[in-house]
Amino acid sequence: MRLGGPVFTDYETPEEWIDALEDLGYTAAYCPVDPDADAATVEAYREAARAADVTIAEVGAWGVNPVDPDADERAAAIDHCARHLALADAVGANCAVNVAGSRGESWTAPHPDNFDAETFDLVVDAVRAIVDEADPDAASYALEAMPAMVPDSVESYRRLLDAVDRDAFAVHFDPVNLVASPRRYADTTGLIERFVDAFGDAIQCVHLKDVAMGDEPLVHLSEVPPGEGNLDYHALLRALDGLDDDLPVMLEHLDGPGAYERAAAHVRDVADEVGVSV
Repeated sequence: MRLGGPVFTDYETPEEWIDALEDLGYTAAYCPVDPDADAATVEAYREAARAADVTIAEVGAWGVNPVDPDADERAAAIDHCARHLALADAVGANCAVNVAGSRGESWTAPHPDNFDAETFDLVVDAVRAIVDEADPDAASYALEAMPAMVPDSVESYRRLLDAVDRDAFAVHFDPVNLVASPRRYADTTGLIERFVDAFGDAIQCVHLKDVAMGDEPLVHLSEVPPGEGNLDYHALLRALDGLDDDLPVMLEHLDGPGAYERAAAHVRDVADEVGVSV
């Protein structure tokens, strides 16, 4: 595995970017450029990552809704994701990633229609269009699981993979986003093991965070930093260790450099306990 996270140091060159990653002890990174970067800049960052043995984990295609109720917005979102997948291929990233999208008022909104058959078909069509438009040589497109839309389980991710039927559609693993009920919260070990057993080397990137459940009568789940919740990090790192040695595991959603330093230390401590390398 390769641990990575955001870089807070300003950089203007690939060399400065690599220096910032090395200062953090990261061997994986989020994509350092956007789709508007010229080809020479993209190639320079790709080569710098290769020379420094850094894996570029993902290109985030966030903020757009590929199943938007408005057809024009839906088409624009699909084009946005395809451009980010093309960038992932050009820069040497494992994947481009977004959520499937929502039939609600925003790209991540819960909505009663998010789980119906028509929306499932829209997700399938959108992913096919994104992959076919970008036509990547090596990078994959992946969907981050979310509690309020597909894929929200091992079973729904498998169903999507089979329905999309594209070699360039792969798997993104965010175990916290799959903890959508008290039952799953009570057995994160089993959830992790089932997911990794089901998808194995199809997993292109992993997000690292944690989840805590409150004491209220109605369920309230909160995202918290690694080590401050109930996610079985020992089981997670042990399961992932059986996959590709270069699999990126990426810290996210933390408040500033200090929080990332503490989270990285926790992950490294657990890795030492389990006897795996990150």
